Amino acid sequence: MMHQEFTFQLNNIDFFGQYWQPETTKVVVVLVHGMGEHSTRYTTSVVPKMIENNIAVVSFDHFGHGKTKGKRGHAPSYDAVLNSVASAIEKAKELYPNKPIFLYGHSMGGNVVINYVLRRQSEVKGVIASSAFLRLAFQPPAWKMFLGKMMLKIAPSITLGNELDPNDVSRIKEEVDKYIADPLVHDKVSPNFSLPFIDAGEWAIKNANKLTVPLLLIHGTGDKIIDYKGSIDFAKNTPLATVKLYENGYHELHNDLCKEEVLQDVTNWLNSHL
Repeated sequence: MMHQEFTFQLNNIDFFGQYWQPETTKVVVVLVHGMGEHSTRYTTSVVPKMIENNIAVVSFDHFGHGKTKGKRGHAPSYDAVLNSVASAIEKAKELYPNKPIFLYGHSMGGNVVINYVLRRQSEVKGVIASSAFLRLAFQPPAWKMFLGKMMLKIAPSITLGNELDPNDVSRIKEEVDKYIADPLVHDKVSPNFSLPFIDAGEWAIKNANKLTVPLLLIHGTGDKIIDYKGSIDFAKNTPLATVKLYENGYHELHNDLCKEEVLQDVTNWLNSHL
């Protein structure tokens, strides 16, 4: 396996990117991580499984996340986040010309990759959305929603805590401990990185009939962060989407008790759509 880092610039911000390459590459996955985390967290689960199956992985850290520059937990706009995915796809095309490209997004990244293929012309062959942030599994405090809507207009870069309990990430204590101890993980979120995503999730469900590529939605029924029923509702509106539910699975399925089954299902689905 070869691992290389790269950078690109968007909205005058320097982005951190990286890719992992097997000895023989048959397909490329552009991996889009979730809120508050970063791309390197996938090196102990998703990336090794992809490499094992001759799948290259290209990923990057979002605005205000990981090793990408900028205020923690803030993005210029929802459209700018979609543009960052476009930049990663271009990098994948540059590295692996003529290889099929799939998008793989987790949580907030799932929201992004789904909306990307619904809203933009793209050459990607399919999408995997893990615990896709289409609808929250909890109701944020009313005061925080009210404040967020006000701040979205007058101070969109202000950040607050995201109200997430790290114990809801996984049923494996060691995974929760790693999440808490990771210095690049944070709980900061600005109005630009929250309210537009909530709206985009509901928009995606209502506009799922616009989907033109196959989509695999994987979700745990024990997810306390994102409502798995949002994935079900999306799939009801398009014949191109398949839902696989994992009984009592927590938010990070690739770091949960069912991770081996999950990653095998993902690679089987990828292989069946080449």
